[in-house]
Amino acid sequence: MNLIKLISLTLLTTFTLQAAEPKEPLPPVPYDFLAKKKVKKFINMMVNKNNFKRSYMEEVLGNAMLDQETLDRYVGKYKAGSTNGTWERYKKNVLNDESMALALEFKKNYYTTLQRAEDEYNIDMDYIVGFLGVESKYGTFTGDFRVLDSLATLGFHKNRMHKWFNAELKNLFLLMREENRDIYTQYGSFAGAMGAVQQMPSIQRRFAVDYNGDGIKDPWDLEDSIGIIAKFMHKKGWVKGAVVAASTNFSGTRFKKLKTSHKKKYTMNYLNKHGIKATQPFYESKAYLLKNRNDSNDDIWLGGSNFRVLTRYNNSTSYGMAIHLIAEHVKNFTPQNDNTFVTFQE
Repeated sequence: MNLIKLISLTLLTTFTLQAAEPKEPLPPVPYDFLAKKKVKKFINMMVNKNNFKRSYMEEVLGNAMLDQETLDRYVGKYKAGSTNGTWERYKKNVLNDESMALALEFKKNYYTTLQRAEDEYNIDMDYIVGFLGVESKYGTFTGDFRVLDSLATLGFHKNRMHKWFNAELKNLFLLMREENRDIYTQYGSFAGAMGAVQQMPSIQRRFAVDYNGDGIKDPWDLEDSIGIIAKFMHKKGWVKGAVVAASTNFSGTRFKKLKTSHKKKYTMNYLNKHGIKATQPFYESKAYLLKNRNDSNDDIWLGGSNFRVLTRYNNSTSYGMAIHLIAEHVKNFTPQNDNTFVTFQE
């Protein structure tokens, strides 16, 4: 754990979910992981199935620390901004004028690499800009929780996702061996996500690329991160130029007519019969019905198949919509058409 842990960061949207008044971070403490039956079973599995040395596994897990702050977010004790952000917080932290100016600046500075990724992976570059803005504000916020401590804490203590975190701990050991990295010096979000695109170890093993050609697959490098997201979008079925989302004619306060979800589609005929119509071009025959909850009213959108690709990186409608709005903001900008500091209008 970094001794200067000053900011509580979150999974895949690290900087967006800080509390308005952050509580004092709890430092990690020494803990006897090796005394736990689950840990002994884990070590046996890593030795027998993955050919790790028992002495190495015992040394590393013997030096892992308990991060209570991390654990509290998954057992119901830590409430504000614990694991996923509200739409109001996305708007405040990701969709403000400062962040939108940074999005344009990033596109300007990395336009050549973004264009290469768009051509090689057949995706839309502006959504890479959106991903990197939401995940880490272009590498500015990547986390200062030691990943070993976070994943050991979450993987071996009861919480709503402990099996998943246990698997991520396994992938962390494999990743460190594959890339010859020091497991003690990897820092990220409280949930173990690393780099400018906040990748969990399993995702990094699948999608990491050396996009700047320096021989290292570095998730903290912004050019490598561009390649990572482009590869992810391509593998998940992104269709270049296809609709992502469109606003609707809903103008009420709270929407309760139909169930909203980025996982279930309705036919457009069905939505039209229920009074929901697109106010922007939408050419797909089916749509996800999306809702973002503001303090005083709901925003209702239609989502296309590409929108589901965004939420496969983080299972949140607000997350996908934030990426979309950043992409919409920068889509008409090129280095030849420099309007870098245009004010963002949602």
